Amino acid sequence: MSNLELPEFREFSLSDQDIFEQYIKDYNPQSCEYNFSNLFCWQIPSKLKWTLHKNRILIYDNLDKSMFMPFGKTLVPQELLDLSQGLKKIGLKPEISLVTKEYIERFPEIEDFYIVKPERDYAEYVYDVNKLSDLSGKKLSKKRNLIAQFKREYPDFEVRLLPSSKDLIAKSSELAQKIFDRQEKKSDTIAQEFEALEQALKYFKELRLEGIAILLRNQVIAFSTFSPLNSLIYDIQFEKSDLNFKGAAQVINHETAKHLRRKCQFLNREQDLGINGLRKAKLSYDPEELIEFYSLIFNPCN
Repeated sequence: MSNLELPEFREFSLSDQDIFEQYIKDYNPQSCEYNFSNLFCWQIPSKLKWTLHKNRILIYDNLDKSMFMPFGKTLVPQELLDLSQGLKKIGLKPEISLVTKEYIERFPEIEDFYIVKPERDYAEYVYDVNKLSDLSGKKLSKKRNLIAQFKREYPDFEVRLLPSSKDLIAKSSELAQKIFDRQEKKSDTIAQEFEALEQALKYFKELRLEGIAILLRNQVIAFSTFSPLNSLIYDIQFEKSDLNFKGAAQVINHETAKHLRRKCQFLNREQDLGINGLRKAKLSYDPEELIEFYSLIFNPCN
């Protein structure tokens, strides 16, 4: 048994943002889960807490009962085992999530300490920003057609940057509320996402978020929020559209990519969480890559 003593895990505050941004510069994460604004906005619905330990950021998910793969210099399997045992000592589950395929391949001995479990539902979709901007090729022809139909039907639509005014943020929040209220069955996942989105819009400027909105006759009918994940990738954190306007979902996706093509090479559009409709939609945009993750299930023999 390890003698490792872990510091107390704490809530995320806005003052922590600079710490995370320095780690992002130093370690170039690919997973949207390490994006500070995501962590801040999801900390209540996902019961997230964090701490610094030996120059690494440790994030614990009290909802899924696991610790994210430590953020910082790579730990070898024995060091991960020590952390798992340290978690057990303070009454937390010793499982570790967000372990990359590269890590599993680099350290096959990890299976001496853990059961390695693939997590397809948490794979993250990465797209070429230029491909989503140009929408060229047969695979994206349906998207082009829906956008063309929308533009013919609503030629007076506008694209505005968030947060160009508090009024625009408020109208985006109203649309989010409308979409949430229309859900006949409000699953835990839907409720948690809405709670996180409310936080994102409330602290939009403080979290250094960016976004765009689609307006029709001064009404927000779609919007997206995003922020840099690393030097090459932007994370698309929320994207909402009023389904009463056919093609609005495709237009906000397209306009977001067009806006970001000068700022990055790729877009991380996050996970599908095993939701069939969402998986189908994300695959229909022809991703460049699915970033696969694994969970490490602690072997009680250790």
